[in-house]
Amino acid sequence: MSAIQFEKNADNIVILTLDSPNQSANTMNADFRAALAETVDKLQADGNIAGIIFRSNKKTFFAGGDLDELIQATPEHATEFFNMIEEMKAKLRYIETRGIPVVAALNGTALGGGWELALGCHYRIALNNAKAKFGLPEVTLGLLPGGGGIVRMVRLLGLQNAFPLLMEGKQIGVEKAKSLGLIQDTADSLEELMDKAIAWVKANPKSQQPYDVKGYKIPGGTPSTPTVAQMLAIAPAMLRDKTKGCYPAPEAIMSAAVEGAQVDVDTALTIESRYFTYLATGQISKNMIGTFWHGLNAIKSGASRPKDVAKWQATKVGILGAGMMGAGIAYATASKGIAVVLKDVSVEAAEKGKAYSQKLLDKKVAQGRLSAEKRDQVLGLIHATADAADLQGCDLIIEAVFENVELKAKVTREAEAYLAESGIFASNTSTLPISGLANASQDQAKFIGLHFFSPVDKMQLVEIIKGKNTSAETLAKAFDFVQQIGKTPIVVNDSRGFFTSRVFGTFVQEGLRLLSEGVHPARIEMAALKAGMPVGPLAIQDEVSLILSEHVATETRKALQAEGKDLPRSGADDVIQTMIHEFGRKGKAAGAGFYEYPEGGKKHLWDGLSKWQKDNAISEQEMIDRFLFVQSLDTLRCLEEGVLESTVDGNVGSIFGIGFAPWTGGALQFLNQYGLEKALLRANTLEAKYGERFKAPQLLKDKVAKAEKI
Repeated sequence: MSAIQFEKNADNIVILTLDSPNQSANTMNADFRAALAETVDKLQADGNIAGIIFRSNKKTFFAGGDLDELIQATPEHATEFFNMIEEMKAKLRYIETRGIPVVAALNGTALGGGWELALGCHYRIALNNAKAKFGLPEVTLGLLPGGGGIVRMVRLLGLQNAFPLLMEGKQIGVEKAKSLGLIQDTADSLEELMDKAIAWVKANPKSQQPYDVKGYKIPGGTPSTPTVAQMLAIAPAMLRDKTKGCYPAPEAIMSAAVEGAQVDVDTALTIESRYFTYLATGQISKNMIGTFWHGLNAIKSGASRPKDVAKWQATKVGILGAGMMGAGIAYATASKGIAVVLKDVSVEAAEKGKAYSQKLLDKKVAQGRLSAEKRDQVLGLIHATADAADLQGCDLIIEAVFENVELKAKVTREAEAYLAESGIFASNTSTLPISGLANASQDQAKFIGLHFFSPVDKMQLVEIIKGKNTSAETLAKAFDFVQQIGKTPIVVNDSRGFFTSRVFGTFVQEGLRLLSEGVHPARIEMAALKAGMPVGPLAIQDEVSLILSEHVATETRKALQAEGKDLPRSGADDVIQTMIHEFGRKGKAAGAGFYEYPEGGKKHLWDGLSKWQKDNAISEQEMIDRFLFVQSLDTLRCLEEGVLESTVDGNVGSIFGIGFAPWTGGALQFLNQYGLEKALLRANTLEAKYGERFKAPQLLKDKVAKAEKI
């Protein structure tokens, strides 16, 4: 069956129904390209066509490019790839310039290549569907819209208005698209959608794109227009400040847009194809597609979930501790329609935690993103209490109290008695081993770790930690709950710090080590940003609080000593101790840390850090390598030790949990894309210079020997 069904009605209108075989959504794959070539042949052979309507037989209009195909594109095939793109665009351009009306009847979402197909039509009618999204999100996968999206968006909206939609990959709904003039009409049913499309074709027997009309001017002007030229004079610098040179896609989009706006449409389309080929055959798009598309989809489909356990849904969730984490978990849970019991030592403390949800919901109401009625419904689901008996019948209880074993044991014993018969108990610890905490439980098979990240309303990841006695059924229920509240689960085995906290610690400590070695703090922070980390290690340490880091280090040292092991002190420990006990600087919450936090002013590095400064000519690239390798090698150790069970969880978890450089595709993919043999040599060099933390795990050596990827 063809991916495009060709039908000509009694009015000589050709209706092209998009229906990609063997797929739940239409994509620009080989089937589509073959069907498009066949369709254009038919159109060219028929001189008696009144108009063309594109419609879809799927739930959505068109999903976009075929990423399985795109990830295969290599530099050796660049010419072949470029020619294939140009050929497809020429066929779409033929349809666009034939002179007869062309309509897109959008029954649902059209993203990427699907939106580009719609933009190539003269008139766009959308079904009124609150869930429908339109846009060009290619930049989020290290790509650019290569099917004419840049050229057409710039010509329809102007450079300034098109930039956010192109370079940030913003997706918009029906109303926003209509207000921008990108959608011209709407319909309330599929019948009305087709009726309106046919009516428009009949009313406009001769039609062309506005930008194909002689004398058409791009809204806002071309790059040489003074106001646009002024904007373009600073735009590249602003973009570089944002990307730190790690992401070629936004820069390629800006270049293709600006260059294309100075030439005719067909030349602009070729310019776009060249930039698209450069990105599609490059490594960064492969890193990002591999993790942000294939990796996340594998997790969403339950790759880490026990297969033989029935799907489960929580109906009543108890949360112990209404501090920042507990309050955030309560909001995330209630906002998905689940009843929450938020318990603290006093009703006042519990109500304070509930007020956090009120604040977030009020903000949404003020922005017009939520109705007052819906806000009240969500708040009504949160019961703030100091009475443990209110937990009766909860099918999941999550403790989110302070990181103290005795306190966690106390609240576990108190609350567990109220669990529903088949209910499970979870600890939101970030560092304490789950198997140890489970000792306080009446049934360790029903005890698990659910490590949320702060702030919970913004952070997508939840690290699920299996204790040594956690059952498969408990793991499946925890996994289902995380997905039920719209978050991304990764599954790890128990160990101190698990995966994310452990590896995150290596990044922060490396920054503190560099400070202790005499490197200027501003250079440290900038090197981390240029590595692709979202925030520098000193700024992050301030957010976490120096007191907490000291507490975790002390507890870890005690636990290891009890096992007959030791945790050697490092330059990072000395810096923390000096900052707290000599200078009284404990972090952002205490008002002073590595940074100063002037009231009403911008934070800046504390000049007292000059205490550690001495001549250190270390290069920026050396620091970047230290930041990336120290995390990647420890992530690989987690895989080797069985803390991580899959490469996918390691890559997704490193990006969404600890902010590892997204351009790499994750901490393990960083090593793959670096080249494992080269990575082994670099690790050996770093170990010789800086110590055992850079020692290559045996797993890396094994993979190199077998010429395998991680």
